[in-house]
Amino acid sequence: MQYFTLRARSNREAIEKMKVTYGEDARILTHRGIRLGGFLGMFSSEGVEVTGYLSDDGARRRKAEVEEEKRKILDTVKKEQTLQALLQEIQGLRETLEKRPPEAPPAAAAEPHPTLKALSDVLAANEFAADTIASLVERARREFSLEALDNTALVLKAAVEWIGELIAIDVPLAFHARGTNGAGAAGPKIVIIVGPTGVGKTTTIAKLAAIYGLGDSRTPPRRVRIVTIDNYRIAAKQQIETYAEIMRIPVSLVESAEDLRKNLALYQDTDLVLVDTIGRSPRDLGKLAEMKEILAACGTQATVYLALSATTKASDTEEILQQYTPFGFRAVILTKLDETMRIGNVLSCLSRHGTPIAYLCDGQGVPQDLEEAGVVRLLINMEGFRIDREALEARFARAEPAAGRAARSVTAGRGS
Repeated sequence: MQYFTLRARSNREAIEKMKVTYGEDARILTHRGIRLGGFLGMFSSEGVEVTGYLSDDGARRRKAEVEEEKRKILDTVKKEQTLQALLQEIQGLRETLEKRPPEAPPAAAAEPHPTLKALSDVLAANEFAADTIASLVERARREFSLEALDNTALVLKAAVEWIGELIAIDVPLAFHARGTNGAGAAGPKIVIIVGPTGVGKTTTIAKLAAIYGLGDSRTPPRRVRIVTIDNYRIAAKQQIETYAEIMRIPVSLVESAEDLRKNLALYQDTDLVLVDTIGRSPRDLGKLAEMKEILAACGTQATVYLALSATTKASDTEEILQQYTPFGFRAVILTKLDETMRIGNVLSCLSRHGTPIAYLCDGQGVPQDLEEAGVVRLLINMEGFRIDREALEARFARAEPAAGRAARSVTAGRGS
């Protein structure tokens, strides 16, 4: 057992003191009155001295409590020591950093070369897509030395040729022996033009009909017929009928796949059938599907062109190309070139999709405002570049595939 003695001014104070110090397990053995304080026997007061003990269990518990208190105190001391050490370390690091000489500020991002910036600005002014601009600027950075980049005119001239390399040109219509459609089967060549509302499909049909139907000094006239399935727009119906009457070219109006199939069966002695379609929004998927079902009557040998306005913004061009893909169009007829000088958006999208261009339309005149597509014709339509037309014609005449040159020679003679 553990014994203890303590003093207090009263019994009550002694008991409270004993419980606080030794806990509930403490027990009193004796207590007696004593004098507390004073000086030389004077000024003392009455008090109590208590003698007590703790049982073995109580002593062990008390010892455990004391050890726990010690542990807590030691942990607190260790934490304080650790914190103090950490603070000292931070203070030492701060002093070290303060003594170091100031570092030079990080270098700012290198400014682009003025010529590269000029190239980027000209491309942006022509509304080329961001990815096309980045690609052309990177090519200039890669292919020109720093010294050569100082020659801005030289870099811009090269960029014009690089843009030309992005443009794919489709071979124009080529006619074979009369009575075959190019696949060895009897029947006319069938050309279908699809596209959104308002891009000039009907006018383009009239221009093609005039070029191939009327002929000129170089081109013998072909037997041409026009079929339209656009019976919903009265103005469009009257327009195509007026054109057909002036050119003395027969025109038929059909409303279903069966009507179209019957008309084509009657045109076996015709050289060229031009099919005008209903202008549909690329978002009107249901109507597009209906139109595709009607056009299926033309068979798989029909040539499909997508009429696309040069004024169409990039995001809409992407959507049009995607939604008309099921029609299997062979190439694009780029219309309304007379309404814009900024065709970078369209060229960027066509290049990204690998879509060629077959014909260009730059006005309402029939048939003079339609021509076979050419790289140089498109390049001279750009702003901000000094165009060396003679050099470009030589450059892209050499680069044109033999098949393309042969097709052009056939078209030039159009009867061969």
